[in-house]
Amino acid sequence: MDLDEAVIVALGGNMAGDYGSSEALLEAALARFAQAGLPVVARSSWWSSAAWPDPTANEYRNGVALVETKLAPLQALHTLFSIEAHFGRVRSEQNAPRTLDLDLIAYGQAIVAKADLILPHPRAHERLFVMGPLAEIAPEWRHPTLGKTARELAAGASVGLDARPASKKAQAGPI
Repeated sequence: MDLDEAVIVALGGNMAGDYGSSEALLEAALARFAQAGLPVVARSSWWSSAAWPDPTANEYRNGVALVETKLAPLQALHTLFSIEAHFGRVRSEQNAPRTLDLDLIAYGQAIVAKADLILPHPRAHERLFVMGPLAEIAPEWRHPTLGKTARELAAGASVGLDARPASKKAQAGPI
């Protein structure tokens, strides 16, 4: 995959819902991507990080997937929202515990600044729980506005510094 065309989705959650574990729920969500027009080309391992702002809440599991799609960026975002809803995501207060959080991190080199979509994601570059997993599968991906690679952004992250690989190695190819 040409990294200049990469569509990057971050996955996370800290509530298992009916799936027994956050990891099982994330795996089930990934399995729905292809049906929704977002086939996965590569995915990271799952990473763990403390909940924020309440570190006593369940730890988060996070990962990143590279997907291919013919959907326009806003359609892709709405598709991700629909997958979240399928897995019981209820949008309440910011930073609340959640079954599933899907963020559109980048859509190729697109730069979008609309009320309902900002690309690249405005805070992903600060977050080790996003850039660490991304650096596993696309270390040379270059941020469209900052010009830094995923590897460089992971090394300079300032949020979620306790993030660490938790399980399952990164995979490339059809998932």
